[in-house]
Amino acid sequence: MTLPILGRRQFLVGGASLSALALAGCATTATQPRMVPVAETRHPVPPEVQMMYGPIYDEPFPLRAADMSLVDPIYWRQQVIDPTGEKPGTVVVDTPNRFLYHVGQDGLATRYGVGIGRAGYAWSGRAHIAYKREWPRWTPPSEMIERQPELEQYRRGMEPSIDNPLGARTLYIHQGNVDTIYRIHGNPDERSIGQAVSSGCVRLLQQDIIHLHDAVRVGSTLVVI
Repeated sequence: MTLPILGRRQFLVGGASLSALALAGCATTATQPRMVPVAETRHPVPPEVQMMYGPIYDEPFPLRAADMSLVDPIYWRQQVIDPTGEKPGTVVVDTPNRFLYHVGQDGLATRYGVGIGRAGYAWSGRAHIAYKREWPRWTPPSEMIERQPELEQYRRGMEPSIDNPLGARTLYIHQGNVDTIYRIHGNPDERSIGQAVSSGCVRLLQQDIIHLHDAVRVGSTLVVI
């Protein structure tokens, strides 16, 4: 099956500052419960899609296959006609629709499904990808530790692992020279895609964050609406 190229639609970008909400941090934690919907919907998955989200063994911590039957097909990674109007290389997070676009050439973009910040921690604006890491350490901000004292053990950082909340890859978001504390990172929970479940951070399935990490350049513009 060839995934469809979708049509252009109106796409407005916001201008609010990320820094105003930086203290909220990324509350995607090791103790966050797995989402369990009341009624679980399963979707048929073509073999080529399941292969795209198959197991990855050549990693420091091997990754299981993602169960894409739990993910609405609209959130499967696919190439689409770019709706953003941004220059190639730009990363655009469409918060209302739970999409992340990596703008490519010839009017196309790669679109990923994401989980985004729940109400009260949403953010928007322009920034840039300051750097990116494979299997990063996770260090919760002090404000998060105050809200969740059980995270005190990670004040100096949580070692990379399959249970690390930042997953297999992370993109770090800065405005100028200021770390906003927000991240675009990996996530093993299929049920979180298309949902508002974290406190500000943008989460992709592990296979998708690896794909994005390999494609995006450090210094690329990030736009969040």
